[in-house]
This record gives sequence, structure tokens and C-alpha cells, in this order.
Amino acid sequence: MARTGDPARAAAGPATHSLDFALDRGSPVPLYYQLAQQLEAAISGGALAPGDLLGNEVDLSVRLGLSRPTVRQAIQSLVDKGLLVRRRGVGTQVVHSQVRRSLELTSLYDDLEAAGQAPTTEVVRNETVPAPPGVAAALGLPEGAEVILLERLRRTHGLPVALLSNCLPAGLLDLDADRLEATGLYRMMRAAGITLHSARQRVGARSATAEEASRLDEKEGAALLTMQRTAYDDTGQAVEYGSHIYRASRYSFDFQLLVRP
Repeated sequence: MARTGDPARAAAGPATHSLDFALDRGSPVPLYYQLAQQLEAAISGGALAPGDLLGNEVDLSVRLGLSRPTVRQAIQSLVDKGLLVRRRGVGTQVVHSQVRRSLELTSLYDDLEAAGQAPTTEVVRNETVPAPPGVAAALGLPEGAEVILLERLRRTHGLPVALLSNCLPAGLLDLDADRLEATGLYRMMRAAGITLHSARQRVGARSATAEEASRLDEKEGAALLTMQRTAYDDTGQAVEYGSHIYRASRYSFDFQLLVRP
């Protein structure tokens, strides 16, 4: 973005952060969008951390020389993306940066924890059920064989990011609900001596159903990322089939593409 306009300096919180915003008033790009983009860059770059408070709209509009509706529109666009939240009696607060995850055979819990995203887990279901045809085929089991069905809601910084559904062969390991809420599934598998070696994975997208939207704090019809994965141990045995959905507003996959020689 060209910085030919009026640079403005604004405090993004109660004297805890000071950020430079360069707004190009001669640009065809709307001022609210310029401000929103620079706020989003500050969040994703770590200059604004989860929990930080922005100045109120009046203060920001005065400091930046913008109208209050312009500032409000910029903030609302980031609220809609899930990067900011308005809390009564507190003000506008930074929630998180978008979760970006590389496509590797790793646990979502481990990746979020390593990224400082403060993951928490709510176990929704943990029971033994007959394997549906697709699950049985993925795990190499007879149709109707018993599998452990595990459903969890994963949050970061207290806000939902993913609904995780996993099926494992019955008897593979003890899936204690308390441990599942304290750690990740793959970490529990490793602790049980299961060595994960490879996986087949498919990534897609669709709209949220009413129930999914309610659980994920989204609007019905909101964009969701989907992922289906079958993981294999070092003997080639399928040990886990996962079908997960992620809020597209809070989550993305990173790919590294290589040219074949």
C-alpha cells in the first residue's frame, strides 16, 4: 500500500501498544478497508496480542482524523472475521490471529499449543458404535464392527475453531474423557505406544448447518473448511479416521508445493 497520505498514530489500548497507521486518503481503496487491513496485519504479526484492548471508536476516530462510522466499519469487519470482539463494560478486544496449519501428520491440539493459541477441548461424544460403511472401509474393518466414536469441540482463547469427529478401532486405546480434555488424541496414541507413520487426507469446503453454526458460533450457511483423514501406524494398519470441520474465518491450511524433477 502506498504511504502517500496522512500518516496517523493511534494508541491501540490503554497505553500498552502504539501503532502507526498510514492511511492514503487519495487512494480509491476505502479508508475503513485500509484501517481494517492494517489492524489485521498488526494482529497476525503479533503487534496486537489476544486480550489487548483497542481504543474506543471516538478516541480512534479523533487520533486518526477519521469519521466515527469509518472506524466503526473497520472494526466491525474484523469482528465479523472473528479477530476482534466487543465486550460490554470492557471494550473492543483482540481475540486471536487466524490459525494457519501446515498439512503434516500432526495433532491439531499440538499445533495450536505450539502456536500459543491456548487450545481447550470439550468432549461431546465418547462411545462405542457399529462402524458405518465409509468408516469401516477407511479403517479396513468389516461393516458394523465396533469402533470408538469420539466427537470434540476445540476452542482457542475460549472461542470455537473446530468440530472434530474421530473413529478408532475398538480396544485400540483407553480414551478417557478427562485426558481427552487435557491433551490431544495423537499425544495419547503416542503415549500408548502407537507410532503414526502416514495418512491419506482430503480437504474441502461447504456451508455450515444450523447445528454446526450454533456450536461453532457462526451464522447458518457460513463457510467451513472440511478435512477427512485416515492415519496409519508403522505397520500399515489404519488406526484412526477423522472427519473434521473448521471455521473458515479462523482457520486455514498451508501447502508447500514442489516442482517434480
